[in-house]
Amino acid sequence: MTHPFEIELDITLPADPDQVWEAIATGPGLDSWFMGRNELDPHEGGVAAMETGGHRAEAVITAYQPGKRLATRTATGEDGRFMAFEYLIEGREGSATVLRVVHSGLLGDDWQDEYDALRRGWPFHLHTLREYLAHFPGRTAAPVFAFAPPAPGRTPQQAGELLARALGLPSPVTVGARTRAEPAGLPPLDGEVTWADPERFEVRSADGLHTFHHGAGPVLMFHHLFNPRTDGAEAAWQAWLTRLLA
Repeated sequence: MTHPFEIELDITLPADPDQVWEAIATGPGLDSWFMGRNELDPHEGGVAAMETGGHRAEAVITAYQPGKRLATRTATGEDGRFMAFEYLIEGREGSATVLRVVHSGLLGDDWQDEYDALRRGWPFHLHTLREYLAHFPGRTAAPVFAFAPPAPGRTPQQAGELLARALGLPSPVTVGARTRAEPAGLPPLDGEVTWADPERFEVRSADGLHTFHHGAGPVLMFHHLFNPRTDGAEAAWQAWLTRLLA
């Protein structure tokens, strides 16, 4: 049995409408704040695709009005599930823009848990978008993804404590805390925590936005690296996470 849902959020961003459009309606723009590696055909009827950890998800672009509106919709599954996304852009005085996001569709039998996860996740993603536009304007990032499966007996809190300790952060992690860590096999990470909740925290450094997810299920990292020297970064972060949680 399917269940309809809708999540709607507004955010004021420190960028003009063209900059916001580049961030939400191009592959390199999405790579700089959202999840995975993204591709987007710039026309109605085109394909918007996201690849994360070898899994590719696709949606059809149902509306494409540069600087104003973008909408996509996934195919309807055999069980009736689908997801639709709409992004509405409205300029404001002082080079600011209001972005409205509407995420809707039909969820399956476990809809309540999935809906709660989506509802908790969107404020974080929009925060990351604002961090990107405020601190890395005009730049695009190389996305980095790493994954560690759940370990029997390890709670999300314990996973978060391991991550925090390895990065020299307090536990629980708090916004404003600073890290000057030297992860083995990686460049030093010198930055400030800009987001922290029971499931994830984000560190902004001079070279990137580094996100560590430790909620129920696997431990995930979604980093956006703006340093041009990123060859091998994904493999290095994966090795670091695997060693840490072994």
